[in-house]
Amino acid sequence: MAGLIGARIKRKEDPRLITGNGHFTDDIKLPGMLHAAFLRSPYAHARIKRIDVSEALKLPGVTAVFTGADIAKKMKAVPAMWFVTGSDLKPKPRSPLAVDKVLYAGEAVAVAVAEDRYTARDALDLIVVEYEELPAVVGQEAAMQEGAPLLHEDVPNNLALVWKAGEIPDEVFEQAEVVVRQRLYNQRVIPNPMETRGAVAQYNPGSGEMTIWCTTQNPHIHRMVYSEVLGIPESKLRIIAPDVGGGFGAKIATYTEEAVVGCVARELKRPVKWAEERSEHFKATTHARDEVIEIELAGTRDGIMTALRVKNTANLGAYLSTFGAGCPTIDFGLMVTGAYTIPQAAVVTYGVYTNTTPTDAYRGAGKPEATFQIERAVDLFAREIGMDPVEVRRKNMVQKEAFPYSNPMGCVYDSGDYHLTLDKALKMIGYEELRQEQEELRKQGRYIGIGVSTYVELCGFGPSKVAGAIGFQGGVWENSTVRVHPSGKVNVYTGTSPHGQGTETSFSQVVAEKLGIPMEDVEIIHGDTQSISMGWGTYGSRTTAVGGAAVAIATDRVIEKAKKIAAHELEVAEEDLEFSAGVFQVAGVPGQARTFQEMAKSANFAWNLPEGMEPSLEAQSFFDPSNFVYPFGAHICVVEVDGNTGQVELKRYVAVDDVGRVINPMLAEGQVHGGIAQGVGQALWEGAVYGENGQLLSGTFMDYTMPKARFFPTIETAFTETPSPVNPLGAKGIGETGTTAAPPAVANAVMDALRPFGVKDLDMPLTPEKVWKAMRNGGVANDTECI
Repeated sequence: MAGLIGARIKRKEDPRLITGNGHFTDDIKLPGMLHAAFLRSPYAHARIKRIDVSEALKLPGVTAVFTGADIAKKMKAVPAMWFVTGSDLKPKPRSPLAVDKVLYAGEAVAVAVAEDRYTARDALDLIVVEYEELPAVVGQEAAMQEGAPLLHEDVPNNLALVWKAGEIPDEVFEQAEVVVRQRLYNQRVIPNPMETRGAVAQYNPGSGEMTIWCTTQNPHIHRMVYSEVLGIPESKLRIIAPDVGGGFGAKIATYTEEAVVGCVARELKRPVKWAEERSEHFKATTHARDEVIEIELAGTRDGIMTALRVKNTANLGAYLSTFGAGCPTIDFGLMVTGAYTIPQAAVVTYGVYTNTTPTDAYRGAGKPEATFQIERAVDLFAREIGMDPVEVRRKNMVQKEAFPYSNPMGCVYDSGDYHLTLDKALKMIGYEELRQEQEELRKQGRYIGIGVSTYVELCGFGPSKVAGAIGFQGGVWENSTVRVHPSGKVNVYTGTSPHGQGTETSFSQVVAEKLGIPMEDVEIIHGDTQSISMGWGTYGSRTTAVGGAAVAIATDRVIEKAKKIAAHELEVAEEDLEFSAGVFQVAGVPGQARTFQEMAKSANFAWNLPEGMEPSLEAQSFFDPSNFVYPFGAHICVVEVDGNTGQVELKRYVAVDDVGRVINPMLAEGQVHGGIAQGVGQALWEGAVYGENGQLLSGTFMDYTMPKARFFPTIETAFTETPSPVNPLGAKGIGETGTTAAPPAVANAVMDALRPFGVKDLDMPLTPEKVWKAMRNGGVANDTECI
């Protein structure tokens, strides 16, 4: 129906979810179902000398116990999927269960299977494992040093990869008027979605078919990988993602536990369920970020940035996870110049194995780290030359007339008006008045800071040719089928797999507006490899830009066919028909019309179709975008730092984003709010901490601080709309914008507040203790180790 695209419509998904009628992986109950529990290593680095499962097998209710050696005979190792062309990558995928050595605390070494989950958990206490503890290394810089403990004997200095892009002679920096150098640390964080991981597997020995329900963001990728790992043809392996309680990138990866559950179900010929405990999630689900970034920014005294050189030393953890190599290389490196026309740029990334949980994508996946370093660099540059950081941004941002704009790393930004979002954000926040207020408050001994972040983000993951060129082991097109029933009701099948974004609502809006039917007549079907022929999942803010585009194209094809049938029935040429609000109308002839519902019946009954036309009203689209999409925006944060305690209080947060055409402003605002909460969480509170022996010291919510609603002021949001030419909806990604923009906005605000104390930089998270110490140490910034 007209006006649905761009309307603030409540989510179709919410009634079932908020009334407790959602259906998640752990809700699945099958006849004869067993329960699995994984025994995990207490050591970060150790040899497994002996495993004795005999006592566990005697426990009433225990069906079986499998060690790493047992499972290794029945399935293959789980491979990574992004091998990063030109990086000399040394991939080390995880064995299903550790066999000879464990490489991080929390690595699984055995699995117990029992009649109920409590018995399975009790059985773990009866398994005897004899370990020989080995020296561990947890920091990436320490792991690269000569003499550091080696995780993998064939990976010297634990160096998993070296990736380079661009080159700048030293003379450029030697001859520059101004050079700013800074070491930054983007600390390790733990995604922690509301729902932890889980899997249920059922095997049919008669047909050789297997179904795995699991908490995944990309069911078809899981099917492709687990088919290889388990030796089951893809035609006989069905992956179902039911309702998924958040992912944030942690549910992109293909995990050993899910595949082991399938293997065990096949061996025992009974359904098996595994539900991850929160303590397991902290230790065993992928972590993220953990990058030491060294920057050199050259420029002129009048505020023009001329060259940027970046060195990134990234902690990959003990093994290479699914997308682990791509985040600190391609995702990070291609976006280091951000929204600015810096003519020369060069990046080198060192990916390092350490005795820690493997790292992978987390909301933004490389782009937040890239944005953080350039936005911090801009503020440091502005401070060095004595210029307002907003003015530096104005001087260097890409002009709207320059689009499509090619950045120095080879990315072609599709469309934009960066100054428009900045100006709107400055007006909303009252920037000039705030600066005056800041000066007055400093005289009173109060310290407020104003932080600006102007970002651009690569997302809408595609096209497939590019994915192949950069070493991704898969395609990134998207698939949709639009099927119309005789009644005019519509089923829409999509290869994207939502986990909280509101896709059922936004896709219904697109289809209903195009067809001129009520949204209630549209059902979105996703997350089942048996229903959808193929799809590449949900990550990289690609759902609407790629998946939604496929839906739109398939819907247009349905309209094209229906129009042919209407023209045939009305005995007019197709060009004489107009289609609007669900009605095919002969132009200028009132009463000569057919409704969409009438055409649905005609197509399916096939009583009077044009010669040679096949029955039914159904169309499929495989959309492979010609380019990525590049949302952008300006975020401004105002903080106050307590001079006595170092406590940072968020006073205001303004976000102006341009994500192309906005399908549903309410959903868009929700995505921005959630992203900002996670980005601010990293800036101020979150951080995974390991001890020197590889023990995770922040392994519970008692030790790992998550952002809470009461920590935030009302987030003020607005949008501008610069449509993307890359897809028919004109849409760009939105899910990661807040997480990309927020950390530098907050960090810049805190550093601005601390300027009277001589503080230039502090490592995140900006905890009260850290801030308090810096205020009293004459501006000494960081006394923490990157572990």
